[in-house]
Amino acid sequence: MITLTQLEYIVAIDEYRHFATAAEKCFVTQPTLSMQIKKLEDELGVIIFDRSRQPVVPTDLGAKLIEQARMTLSATQRIKEIIQEEQQEVEGTLKIGIIPTLAPYLLPVFIGPYIRKYPAVKVEVEELVSEEIIRRLKRDMLDVGLFVTPYHDEKIVERPVFYEEMLVYAHPDSELLKKKEVGHEDIVTSDIWMLGNGHCFRNQVVNLCEMSASQHKNLPFEFESNSLETLMRIVDVEGGFTLIPELALQYMSPEKKKQVRSIANTKPLREVSVIYSRHFTKQRLITLLCDEIKSVVPAHMLKRDRGMIVEWKVEKNE
Repeated sequence: MITLTQLEYIVAIDEYRHFATAAEKCFVTQPTLSMQIKKLEDELGVIIFDRSRQPVVPTDLGAKLIEQARMTLSATQRIKEIIQEEQQEVEGTLKIGIIPTLAPYLLPVFIGPYIRKYPAVKVEVEELVSEEIIRRLKRDMLDVGLFVTPYHDEKIVERPVFYEEMLVYAHPDSELLKKKEVGHEDIVTSDIWMLGNGHCFRNQVVNLCEMSASQHKNLPFEFESNSLETLMRIVDVEGGFTLIPELALQYMSPEKKKQVRSIANTKPLREVSVIYSRHFTKQRLITLLCDEIKSVVPAHMLKRDRGMIVEWKVEKNE
């Protein structure tokens, strides 16, 4: 008879791809875990993991069984949560992944109020690039992601929470600042400083500007950063401009805000969502998280129709 413990073990091995690490995370000895996996394989008459490879990987059939195990464990967890919801309890663990272009601007304004409001919820937050968040969600290594959508993946649920404008941040002597608003044609130049590969905001900039991702070469030196704050400091010193998310304005002095311009006509927006895998069960925690974020962002950012959402998951010819 298959047990939930055995299902937990095969999911853990799939996550960590190492028997000893999986055993440690499950708080059992490696021989105990290995024995249970072997017992399950013998009972089913299949091989779930290819032990000849390092790191260990599931067989093709094993991958299907592990996916079903995840759904079974989620359904079991949902039974417990239904009881908690009926009893109006708000507790549990919430593992959150947040992209680097959101973390410094969004995290400080909502995470403190959230954990104080719901002290029985243990929150773990990690800053990760977009595709790593997706990978971990699908392997149940994260509960939710704070992420820019649409992502177009049928295995991922997207719950939009706000829409922030993409703005131009330019050097104080830039010709762009002589205008009240910057035209789309003004930013399709090689004077733009950009984030490195792997950031959805970079892809949005490329798509918005209808440019090659390698077009920005008319600069004092070649530099791609993982930090928007670093790019803004580079702009201040070396000239040119970069694009920043609207939430960054809340941390700027009035003097720095003079270096920011909107993009005329299009008003490009990025849609920020709470995302999770389709078999994720902590629905009440998700709803409370969404509500808390909506309560701390400026009210105008809740309106989807105030601009044009810029896609980022779009293939471009380089």
